[in-house]
Amino acid sequence: MVGAMWGPATAPSLPASSDCEAFTGGFWGQPVNSVTSLAFVAVGAAILVAYRSGGRGVATYALLTAATGAGSFIFHGPAPQWSELVHDAPLVALLAYVATDAAADVLGRRLSALWWLLPTAATVLLTGFAGPGGTVAQVLVGAAAGAAVLLRFWRRSTTRRTILIAGVVLGAGALIGALSRTGGPWCDPDSLIQGHGIWHLFAAAGLWFLTPIVGRIHVAAHLNPAR
Repeated sequence: MVGAMWGPATAPSLPASSDCEAFTGGFWGQPVNSVTSLAFVAVGAAILVAYRSGGRGVATYALLTAATGAGSFIFHGPAPQWSELVHDAPLVALLAYVATDAAADVLGRRLSALWWLLPTAATVLLTGFAGPGGTVAQVLVGAAAGAAVLLRFWRRSTTRRTILIAGVVLGAGALIGALSRTGGPWCDPDSLIQGHGIWHLFAAAGLWFLTPIVGRIHVAAHLNPAR
């Protein structure tokens, strides 16, 4: 049982089979989707360098972005039995972190890390014991992140340009990815141009564009009186 968990996934259970690209086998699995996953790692590193004075909040965001890319690479590449876990957990952590960061700005106070750590822990449990539970967690936490960011857009006018740019990039990538899923109109398993790979690139770019407002908490005047 332990050997099966740590060995490569068998053909019927390949985790990324819904993402169109044909599996070539071996380390690279889905080559285009694997390589483009590394865009998240590159963006995470770029955020750490470009925003090195941004504090712990930005550093956490950068590390979660990079971890999402590493998990995605494992998921689309060698695809061991545990690849869904390392794909889902950092992605949910990143989404939950974005939601928590947006909510903190709207509320005007910093929130406990438990707000994003607990959904991540739940995802680990769901993925390990409930099969598709990790996908459900992604959808739920993703919806929460979207709602929190939209509320931030509405309540904090200084964030609107940043959110709009990031949202347009993410939305365009998501549309291309959706149309390119297995069985979709833009799916060509053997093409060097993969819609899911384009989604990776657009999503990584969207996370980069969102960075300027990460960790910025607007404090209400009555909570921060003039000195």
